[in-house]
Amino acid sequence: MFRCGIAYPRCRWIVPLLLLFAIIFDIIAIAATSGWVEDEDAKSHYASMWDVCRGRNDNWDCKSLMEHSWAQAVAALMIIGLLILIVAFIISCVALCCSLNISLLPLIGVLLIIVVIIQIIALIIYPVEFNKMIFEGNYYYTWAYGFGWGATLLCIGCAILFCCLPRYEDELTGLAKTKYIYSSA
Repeated sequence: MFRCGIAYPRCRWIVPLLLLFAIIFDIIAIAATSGWVEDEDAKSHYASMWDVCRGRNDNWDCKSLMEHSWAQAVAALMIIGLLILIVAFIISCVALCCSLNISLLPLIGVLLIIVVIIQIIALIIYPVEFNKMIFEGNYYYTWAYGFGWGATLLCIGCAILFCCLPRYEDELTGLAKTKYIYSSA
């Protein structure tokens, strides 16, 4: 006989692990020296969250984007979002991994919603303002910018989970009987 059910106690380890991946994705997006924007050929113009570079071959002229207030705002929002995400991760480890503290889960969900709002604002400001600086050619938002969105999407999913998990307290503690989704007999 084959049975398939949801193992809720595994959520105690998986959800903080997802937050750890979101932290790693955010660090990659923030620390990348290129990879936010590239021109069509990826040979004459690229940019990160911090710098914009133009040139050919090995002769690059790089300028800091931090001269612009919008770039400072993007950097500040991404870093603030990362710091709140780290706090949410620490609280989630305390609430789920060390001991089961269901009362902290909605707080973590609210922190993650704040992270999502902050990072969506930053990830929308960047292309809108960067496109105002570009006058020619086609540009693509590439891997590091994608990691920023990946972290934001992970935070959205984890926020939903943290808001829903308090309803399944008995399942998380292992006190409830396993409900099988599928049983083949």
